Amino acid sequence: MKVNMKEWITSLLSSKERVAIPVMTHSGIELLGHTVYDAVTNGDIHYQAVKLLADKYPSAASTVIMDLTVEAEAFGAEIHFSPNEVPSVIGRLVSNQEEVEKLEVPSLNKGRLPEYLKANRKMSREASKPVISGCIGPYSLAGRLYDMSEIMMAMYIEPDCIKLLLSKCSEFIKRYCLALKESGANGVLMAEPAAGLLSNEACYEFSSTYIRDIIQEVQDDSFAVFLHNCGNTGQCTDAMVRTGAMGYHFGNGIDMLLALEQCPKDVLVMGNIDPVSVFKMASGKELYETTMELLTKTAKYPNFVLSTGCDTPPEIPFENIEMFYKAIGDFNKIGK
Repeated sequence: MKVNMKEWITSLLSSKERVAIPVMTHSGIELLGHTVYDAVTNGDIHYQAVKLLADKYPSAASTVIMDLTVEAEAFGAEIHFSPNEVPSVIGRLVSNQEEVEKLEVPSLNKGRLPEYLKANRKMSREASKPVISGCIGPYSLAGRLYDMSEIMMAMYIEPDCIKLLLSKCSEFIKRYCLALKESGANGVLMAEPAAGLLSNEACYEFSSTYIRDIIQEVQDDSFAVFLHNCGNTGQCTDAMVRTGAMGYHFGNGIDMLLALEQCPKDVLVMGNIDPVSVFKMASGKELYETTMELLTKTAKYPNFVLSTGCDTPPEIPFENIEMFYKAIGDFNKIGK
């Protein structure tokens, strides 16, 4: 589906109704009767899960699986799989300057990348709404290759080593985003949660600078970048905004009013219902009340888009999904 994303964003900004774009795919996998492993290794199942949710629920856009291991796997990292849990990286791939120098930027036919591109391509052909792909951010990818604890020390002890690693991660992510764009996707949700552990200055130097360069290469009228940072509690929003993305997606650790005040008025600001304590653990009534409260307190911000604080985990109650959409439907009726 071809969409002018700048015009699409303008239409959302000018609408009197709020829209929802939750990051949610595991529920579609469960409705199909498949496992998480099936979906993260098979592009057809991945596509079917996304398409099923797109047809079933009134999200303003479709989002694909948020998998923060697929890029690391392409570089050669070892991945742990289990039937019904999201994959995870095992160990570290590089640990010093020499190993980083030898590290090759992988092609896009490595690991599970072809399956993810297939899922995006098939979804984009069938979609009746914008398709937002997913990718990891450069600092979060570098942390998975170097080890997250180690990279936070090496940033200050061996900054040149880490910046070389970041440049290789960024080059790969840029190529992947261009391939997603070519597949027909209308945008990408770039997940950079590890940067939320940094100060604003460090976030800008070791994350946003690289993301900005990627955005300058891939973002245009037909393809939007939405930057997700669920680790940010407000201290590095400025660094996020300096990337020039068309939208910013926040986790449940931040006050959405603070995030909205810190972001430009002409970009989308998305968040931030807690995917675990609210979506999975709360009752439908509690989720409804929490969602209505968030919608009410953000009502004066036309650029607010209701979403989850991160991707929803497996096995959330379907009643809660229904109550999430009921809340935004009721809120829009009240507004009329």
